[in-house]
Parts: sequence; C-alpha cells; structure tokens
Amino acid sequence: MTNTGVAAEEPGGITVNGSPEPHGPETVAALLIAHDIDTGGRGIAVALNGRVVPRTAWADTPIAPGDAVEIVRARPGG
Repeated sequence: MTNTGVAAEEPGGITVNGSPEPHGPETVAALLIAHDIDTGGRGIAVALNGRVVPRTAWADTPIAPGDAVEIVRARPGG
C-alpha cells in the first residue's frame, strides 16, 4: 500500500488523528489497544493512509513508519 498520509514529525513516527507519535505498535489492533480503545466495541472505524481498514483485518494490518492513521468513534447524543 502506498503511503498517502502526512508523515509524522519524528523520523520513523506515524500520525494518529493528525498528531505525530513515535512508531510503536506494529498493527492496527495493537495501536487501538495502546490507545485504550476496546477493539471488541461497536462504533469504531479506522483508516490507514486514507483507506478504511475492515475490523476483520485490524490484527493483520501492519503500521509502518510514516503512516497516517485516523480513528473514529461514534458517540451517542448527536
């Protein structure tokens, strides 16, 4: 997959919801857990470099330095 995201400010880092972070977690699932997000919960969507990652692929989708991840959580109450 070609990286179309914004490179993180730190060399080898990633961006998560527009904020630079050091590259740590190796997969989407590990990143969610590192951010204290319940991967079994409903209402969570993840995009990697502008492409939606299906929930079934979170555990197997690698995150590489320079990647941009967007995590969206639905909240009740409009």
